[in-house]
Amino acid sequence: MLPALRRLPELRALIDQEGYFVVHAPRQVGKTTALRSLAQELTDEGRYVAVHLSMEMGNPFPQDVGTAELAVLQEWRSEAHHQLPAELQPPPFPDAPAGSRISAALTVWAESAPRPLVVFLDEVDALRDETLLSVLRQLRSGYPRRPQNFPSSMALIGLRDVRDYKVASDDRDHLGTASPFNIKVRSLTLRNFTADEVAELYAQHTAETGQRFEPEALALAFESTQGQPWLVNSLAKVAVEELVIDRTQPIRREDVERARSVLIARRETHLDSLTERLREPRVRAILEPVLAGTFAGGGDTYQDDLQYTRDLGLCAPDDPVRVANPIYQEMIARVLAGNAEPKVVVAPRSFVLPDGRLDFTRMLEEFAAFWREHGEVLAAGMTYHEVAPQLVLMAFLHRVINGGGQVDREYGVGRGRIDLLVRWPYQEGGQRRLQRHALELKVWREGEKDPLEKGLAQLDEYLTRLGLDEGVLVIFDRRTEAGGTESRTRFEQARSPSGRQVTVLRA
Repeated sequence: MLPALRRLPELRALIDQEGYFVVHAPRQVGKTTALRSLAQELTDEGRYVAVHLSMEMGNPFPQDVGTAELAVLQEWRSEAHHQLPAELQPPPFPDAPAGSRISAALTVWAESAPRPLVVFLDEVDALRDETLLSVLRQLRSGYPRRPQNFPSSMALIGLRDVRDYKVASDDRDHLGTASPFNIKVRSLTLRNFTADEVAELYAQHTAETGQRFEPEALALAFESTQGQPWLVNSLAKVAVEELVIDRTQPIRREDVERARSVLIARRETHLDSLTERLREPRVRAILEPVLAGTFAGGGDTYQDDLQYTRDLGLCAPDDPVRVANPIYQEMIARVLAGNAEPKVVVAPRSFVLPDGRLDFTRMLEEFAAFWREHGEVLAAGMTYHEVAPQLVLMAFLHRVINGGGQVDREYGVGRGRIDLLVRWPYQEGGQRRLQRHALELKVWREGEKDPLEKGLAQLDEYLTRLGLDEGVLVIFDRRTEAGGTESRTRFEQARSPSGRQVTVLRA
């Protein structure tokens, strides 16, 4: 554990100012931990009666406000019993008409409390439709009566900011406005861990067990997760509990790489909850151009959709627009290419040479044959049409490389490119060696000129960064006049602007 409130330093000032505010952040970043911890601290200090409550029990009743209120209040009573001493327990909640029970309960609680009442309402965005709107309006109505007759300060906690709380509508599935809760003074988000905080967290394991993380392992853990708390903890948990259980052995970079592969393959609850979002139109509007390396179309809802995708944790919180971290990047590509991978009926070990190296040339030839037979059909069935050919290639690489090597991805947003690096470890003379093969993926779309020249220049830049002398440029021809798959799938040889050897696969 790290001090939860370190990442929300503004909270105490907002509470002292009797503020109503929103705390929103993706799942599994520590929102509940932080606010429960703060509620306990505030109560123990003797200045406030502070409590962390959940609204989730109202979720099954989106149109039945009264039933939802009763379910929520029963849960509140139980939570207060566990969090507060006897002298600070709320009084009996009064009978009140449906649509006013939340307000009535908070009113009598605030009036009877010996200190100002502070309430942190978690899972508010679990409510829907009429119930959600009713609760927000009750809070707004009671706000002017604070602090004697309504909570002195209040936080709404959830995945999203208020305007993105879901509500039934003929033409939208979110509020699109904060007006039902326009009393908020701030919207806060819980940031990820920094690189230093990841090292601090892992150092606690070292202090307890003596097992250390090598500097390269720490660097890769942060690079892979970008500090996302659930990923940071899960990566270390797999490494120390499953892969390197001998506490006398350090955690090395290779162990973190293996742990990363395990997490992606398992797609545990946290990762599954994110992948469920990929087919939402608002998420696709942002992620599809990111994955394709093109610019988003913009439009009236672009900024709202971008913020929504950032609130879910799928995109990084700052510009340029990009997937939040390499683990999510890999996970998203695998999920979107999932329908294609079962079609790849090749034996991965058949591409391994007798000396342990990867037969990369043969793998490319096999992909070309696979594309001729299956490519167009598989690409047509992809949800993300703009990046469908690239996803088919990635599915092929997953099948061949998975378990023996690694495929790293870079998406060139606005540059119409995807860069892939295949890394394949092998042994030579008792020493660990690493094959590296770079691929650049381009798409030739309707009305554009042949991307060969631009692709060679971009691949040249990528090879320079990697320190490699040769690479592969794959050009998927998506023009209607291009002819059939059979006629346009071929290999060519070219030179990059700096004279590097480039194999061009036109597909």
